[in-house]
Amino acid sequence: MGGKTVVLGLSGGVDSAVAARLLQEQGYTVYGHWLDIGLGGREDAQQVAETFGIPFSAGDIRRELEASVMGPFQRDYLAGRTPLPCARCNPTVKFPALFRRAEEVGADWVATGHYARIAAGPAGEPLLCRGAHTNDQAYMLARLPQHWLSRLVFPIGGYEKTQVRQLARDFGLPVAEKPDSMEICFIPDGDYAAWLEARGAVPPPGHFVDRTGRVLGRHRGIHRYTIGQRRGLGIPAAHRLFVSEICPETQEVVLSDGTDLMADTVWGEDFNPLAPLTEGEELTVRLRHSKTETPARFYPEGTGGRLELLTPARAPTPGQLAVLYRGDWVLGSLWITRARRIPG
Repeated sequence: MGGKTVVLGLSGGVDSAVAARLLQEQGYTVYGHWLDIGLGGREDAQQVAETFGIPFSAGDIRRELEASVMGPFQRDYLAGRTPLPCARCNPTVKFPALFRRAEEVGADWVATGHYARIAAGPAGEPLLCRGAHTNDQAYMLARLPQHWLSRLVFPIGGYEKTQVRQLARDFGLPVAEKPDSMEICFIPDGDYAAWLEARGAVPPPGHFVDRTGRVLGRHRGIHRYTIGQRRGLGIPAAHRLFVSEICPETQEVVLSDGTDLMADTVWGEDFNPLAPLTEGEELTVRLRHSKTETPARFYPEGTGGRLELLTPARAPTPGQLAVLYRGDWVLGSLWITRARRIPG
């Protein structure tokens, strides 16, 4: 089969539904594949497939999700890190499942409803690029291996979300007004602390302390906090307090006035290269899943690297992803392990 045959990840949401129709308009033979994580939602995905007359299948990824995403998610919080489960899921669970389905049906291509693009580089090589508008999701795809890029299609990467909603209405899709899912897929209510507690072992309560070690109060476990957090601390003070450091070895959460949160250097591990870059060249880096990018220079170190920030960044956080860009091109990514703070 091959050729213009594509397996599309159908989530049951508006983005992948519009992607299905756009792929058909581009001449692809589309196979819809829904990934089962044990929380329902198959009906919407199947209804989209029926609307467009495309073959539908489902794959159970619960075991892989537990091993590669949910287990590490829990371990990160126990270790005082702030995990990023979607960025781990894409290369280890979601896309491998879609590629397996592609092999079953003889499809050359795999597609999803991400707001990202694949473009040709200077030598014709495929490059991962940010979405054309503000709703860019290339950040969450920056752990994909480079050799997959030549087989990926992102049909909605050139559209804004409002345009995709309107296309869904124009296509008469039953999910046109379905709300976006903003939470972690396996924690649909967004209460990750309760989810961790329901799984068993969580960090015990401990002390809030200041930079000198003076006890300011009690907290309910380090898994409830992240670097830079201000809300939900419940500690009376003459000025705003922020989480400055999380200490899993002592179960302490260090609070400060926030003047010590700016960093000028970030280190990371497990660099995933996606495009050629020159050591020390000026680029930009996104240190959280936000719109903020910081000019920096990247220096490989072992299997990871060091980012010298040309403009200080607030609260780089262990467990989050540093994604490197040159313009719209995604150059690679690495997991943040530590940062050098500028004294407040």
